[in-house]
Formats: sequence, structure tokens, C-alpha cells
Amino acid sequence: MISEVEGNLVPSESSPDVKLEIGHVLFIDIIGYSKLLIHGQNEQLQKLKEIVRETEQFRLAEAEGKLLRLPTGDGGALVFRTSPEAPVLCALEISKALKSHPELRVRMGIHSGPVNEITDLNEQANIAGAGINIAQRELCEEKPK
Repeated sequence: MISEVEGNLVPSESSPDVKLEIGHVLFIDIIGYSKLLIHGQNEQLQKLKEIVRETEQFRLAEAEGKLLRLPTGDGGALVFRTSPEAPVLCALEISKALKSHPELRVRMGIHSGPVNEITDLNEQANIAGAGINIAQRELCEEKPK
């Protein structure tokens, strides 16, 4: 069965209480994270969080209440509920900032697709759906410039 979400055709979910929307997802992970010592992991993760939080797109979406952050251990997903350009612009800002930190190498994947808000095992807001799954598969290695 197919339904329409914000002008896009998407597969219908079987449960009537599932509310699909189009999420614009930026997935980020640190390359070689598991090979680092714990201290190195902490340093790189803190630096990545600092870089991400300083981006204009992150700050704008968060101020509007239109951003959901999903930590993944060695990175995370940012689900923008604003425009499809937001994750792209955020990724560009991150890439520019990373030029000053050659020791921090990341992969990023971007995708817009159907997502639905869920409550996870920790009773925290979370997002599931094809939009998240495909963005995770789209991770690509950031090439030095």
C-alpha cells in the first residue's frame, strides 16, 4: 500500500498510529575509531561533537526544535526536519572545519526519506525508518582536499 507524506509517495506502514514524515538525515562516523585507545576515542569524539555543534545548520535547526540527534558511539545521525538542503550544508560546514583537524577522519552519508518518531528502550525520543537506514548505508569516506 502507498500513501502520501508531504507530497511524496511512500510505502504505508501496517500500524495506523505510525506517523510518517520526510526526514533529512546526515549520518557521520569516525574512520578507524575502534582501533584507537580509549583516550584517543574520547578526544576524537569530543572534537567531532564540538565541530558539529558549531555549524550554523545544527544551531538553526536545534533552535527551531527541528533537529533530532542520535548518537551511535563513534558518531551519530542528525535528522533535520527543516529543508532537504540542511544536512548537505551541515556536511559542507563540517568538511571545512575538518581541514584544520587532519587527524580526525570521518565518513558522512546523506539521505531524505520516510521516518517515524519512536520511543527507544531508554524511553528516549528516537527515529526509525528507511530515511535513517539508507543514510547509514550512504556513508562515504571524506577525501582530503
